[in-house]
Amino acid sequence: MISGERFSVVYRLVGDEKEAYRKARDICLEQTVEFPEELIPSGLIQDEIVGRIENFLPISEHIYEANVSYAIELTANEFTQLLNVIFGNISIKPGYRVERLEMPNRLLSQYPGPRYGRDGLREYLGVKDRPLLFTALKPLGLNPKQFADMAYKCALGGIDIIKDDHGLTDQVFAPFNERVYRCVEAVEKANRETGLRCIYVPNITAPMDKILARAKTAKEMGAKGLVVSPAIVGLDAMRVLANNDEIALPIFSHPAFQGSYVIAKNNGISHFALFGQITRLAGADAIIYPNFGGRFAFSREECEAIVMGTGVEMGHIKSIFPSPGGGISLDRIEELLKVYGKDVIFLVGGGLFKQGNDLIESCRYFNQMINKF
Repeated sequence: MISGERFSVVYRLVGDEKEAYRKARDICLEQTVEFPEELIPSGLIQDEIVGRIENFLPISEHIYEANVSYAIELTANEFTQLLNVIFGNISIKPGYRVERLEMPNRLLSQYPGPRYGRDGLREYLGVKDRPLLFTALKPLGLNPKQFADMAYKCALGGIDIIKDDHGLTDQVFAPFNERVYRCVEAVEKANRETGLRCIYVPNITAPMDKILARAKTAKEMGAKGLVVSPAIVGLDAMRVLANNDEIALPIFSHPAFQGSYVIAKNNGISHFALFGQITRLAGADAIIYPNFGGRFAFSREECEAIVMGTGVEMGHIKSIFPSPGGGISLDRIEELLKVYGKDVIFLVGGGLFKQGNDLIESCRYFNQMINKF
């Protein structure tokens, strides 16, 4: 019944040694039996079901890391329950943070992960070894014809991926069906003129009873990828979309509503674990996140941790693209290439418009900057 195989979560704990160890022990109980320790029955429950402290180490003054292991059977082979075991009730308490996951192949085998990943997305777009170019249709309030015109110009300028801004859904000024139809048509027209494989990626973040229908509609209209905000629709909803063979499109994960998970150093989930490991398990092919030095507060170290999480060894789970955005200006591309290398998708939105009034030429300039390094 219980195989004896376990997976581990490494937690960052705040306090002196005694307090931090108490927290580690608290995790073992709260994330499993949620039962008074002195009343736990001996045998299977005490020996296998309760979490185990496998390692406990000081990291710095009043900071410790605890490696807590769990029986893989606790997850019931369900992604939702895996997340619950990783950081369920304990997420409500201060001074606990998930740092990284350590999962055996037997558990990883339950999750297909990204359909495309880095290599598959490169092949899909016909781009072998340079960074990919990404932009968003802005600002909110334009009509479908205006968005389509913008998409056409970006595609002519050599952008690889053109996405809806994450706030675009089915508003009266830009209804979903009309917007998707017009933008797909515009990008396909540009591709016929350039010979490139630019893709338009609509945002399908929506109520649960509408999200699958929107994904299928987007596919039928010719969209070549999907944007999803998993903290809004649910990480498991994104996993279901990624695994759906009728849809079979690349998934771009947007971080809306995820900020509070990662912005505190001593609470929540690390950038490495959330934007890297967990996002991969949930099936995204690329993770959008705020770049350091932009209009958000992510540091260079945190962005580098995301990159490591997107590529860390996870059995058959493919590596995915990091996609920094949130205020990237074109004059920083050279600097950012030194940080990210070639396996990155640069998301530049407002920065393209700041470059000049000719959107096509601004996109071409972006393309030239990437290709000269």
